[in-house]
Amino acid sequence: MTDNSIPPRQKYLGEMGLIALIAFLSAFVPLSTDLYLPALPGMAKYFSVSEDTANLTLILFFVFFAIGTLFWGPLSDKHGRRPILLIGLFIYFAASIACASAFDIRHLIAFRILQAIGGSGAFAVATAMIKDVYDSKSREPILAMVQSMVLISPAAAPVLGALLLKFLSWRGVFLALAFIGLLALAGGIELQETIGKRSPESVLWFPRRLYTVARNPGFSSLLALSSLPSISTMAFIASSSYIYINSFGLSAQVYSYYFAINALGMIGGPILYMRISRRYSRRSIIIACFAMICTSGLFISLAGGIQPWMLTIMLLPATICASCVRTPCANLVLEQQKEDTGSAAALLSCFGIFVGSIGMTVISLNWSNTIRVLGMMMILVGLTCEALWLLISNRPYVMQVPERYVAMANRKCPD
Repeated sequence: MTDNSIPPRQKYLGEMGLIALIAFLSAFVPLSTDLYLPALPGMAKYFSVSEDTANLTLILFFVFFAIGTLFWGPLSDKHGRRPILLIGLFIYFAASIACASAFDIRHLIAFRILQAIGGSGAFAVATAMIKDVYDSKSREPILAMVQSMVLISPAAAPVLGALLLKFLSWRGVFLALAFIGLLALAGGIELQETIGKRSPESVLWFPRRLYTVARNPGFSSLLALSSLPSISTMAFIASSSYIYINSFGLSAQVYSYYFAINALGMIGGPILYMRISRRYSRRSIIIACFAMICTSGLFISLAGGIQPWMLTIMLLPATICASCVRTPCANLVLEQQKEDTGSAAALLSCFGIFVGSIGMTVISLNWSNTIRVLGMMMILVGLTCEALWLLISNRPYVMQVPERYVAMANRKCPD
């Protein structure tokens, strides 16, 4: 790695503009999926296909999004964040237009795959830019801020999608995604390069860099911990429209309100973590959060199918806790790798999305009681993550990363 220069201050965007752009880019997954969730049942009828086939537009998006991050992240280490970002956003914009014009489910699936490949470039670069610009002392508050801003989209996207369906067909939803891609592209043009070090190696080197990062035991164990909650989170996203619309008989608009309630819990998770981390250790907070996920899963498996409002209330604690642990886990993962930031961010993005796609695939099978299966998945995820965290939480690579209150104290004291 060669040290080109210290990453410059953002002349056009400014610090808050940079944070807003990173949050916008990080939101490409929920924006690209949650916005059209209310349209999924209608799309299945339009194309005269089964719900499983219509769900492929969702599942394969996640799979190829995950694969794409493995490609774009290391490339941004060599060529810089900005050019990779602009290329990915252009592909995303063009693919969104193509999705809106599809007249066959196979074409739509193919265009969704292309959309995922483009969007993954924006997502991987956004995660890497956080590591480029902020050190370990200030990264956790920035991660919490970005994640809270990102998680507004799961709350707003289904409501907006249902509103669009009142005036437009599902094609209008993809035109809205094209507009979102165009806005992000405008922000990317104003971005100044953030990377201070670039790799001098050839493009063919990136599988070796990914392997080198993955071999780091601290990185790999924390990567697994941060990714496993995506199983139950993505399972709920994939099944939510069918549960609320088909099983409970709600309209697309009413469904979007129930979905938004839990999405608001996602927004509150990082904020909650930043508050309680002033008084409690990172280890204790994560232990309590995984226990709550397990408890919510137990209640859902027993009584989640009685009423839609009961399911929503039972989901809310698990949603808040899964979002709460995302901030410290992401910071711990990024801190394990001093170089190859793009590769580390790529693996973090890829593994989380890939594991989430497993949950989406499992929940899409022909279960007799989808809600009970969702609850059991949450129990399994909570127990597994709890055991893994208890195993690694006292290891040196975890203990050496400063916690929020330590970081705050260090910033108040001059060096």
